[in-house]
Amino acid sequence: MSLAIFDLDNTLLAGDSDYLWGQFLVDTGVVDRDRYEEANRTFYEAYKAGTLDIDAFLRFSLRPLSEHEPDVLWRWREQFVREKIEPIILPQAQQLVESHRARGHTLLIITATNHFVTEPIAARFGVDELLATRPAMRDGRYTGDYLGIPTFQEGKVRALHAWLAQSGCEAEETWFYSDSRNDIPLLEQVTHPVAVDPDEILTHHAHRQGWPVISLRD
Repeated sequence: MSLAIFDLDNTLLAGDSDYLWGQFLVDTGVVDRDRYEEANRTFYEAYKAGTLDIDAFLRFSLRPLSEHEPDVLWRWREQFVREKIEPIILPQAQQLVESHRARGHTLLIITATNHFVTEPIAARFGVDELLATRPAMRDGRYTGDYLGIPTFQEGKVRALHAWLAQSGCEAEETWFYSDSRNDIPLLEQVTHPVAVDPDEILTHHAHRQGWPVISLRD
């Protein structure tokens, strides 16, 4: 099997869906603007700096899911994808995904952003396989907690190995496209690592390793 793996935020998208979901909740009045917006921005800056406390962030970002009925959340999510995500889908990213599809490669998106937010975005790209942090549910409602190990940094490597073992497939060739220093552990595991519009740390690392550096932005 040949496997093409894609990071989502700031790779296939010209923005961060996790951060934008938080901003959507602020803009629609679901959460307190001053407190939530400041915390959302602080967590996002920590992510970009490679210092994010993923457990603290997930408990922050998943809390609103526990405070509303799922059918309400799903309606909000449809609006969110329409208003916040559609405008930042990169045409060249779509072309990249389709080029791998045309070659018969298995397509996989792996992202630290939670599954609730990213499931419809992966579907928008026509990618069926999605590895994302799973929000926990009990009695049909989200609990505000999460299941297993977050798909973040080394957690992406562990999630990919678990997915391969569960699928019973062996990946002979693997591509991984990412923008972030947080994804260096997984980039180092694949046969074709590609830095996409990378941050400063990943840019330097990619040049040292001789990895391709590409842009999917105009």
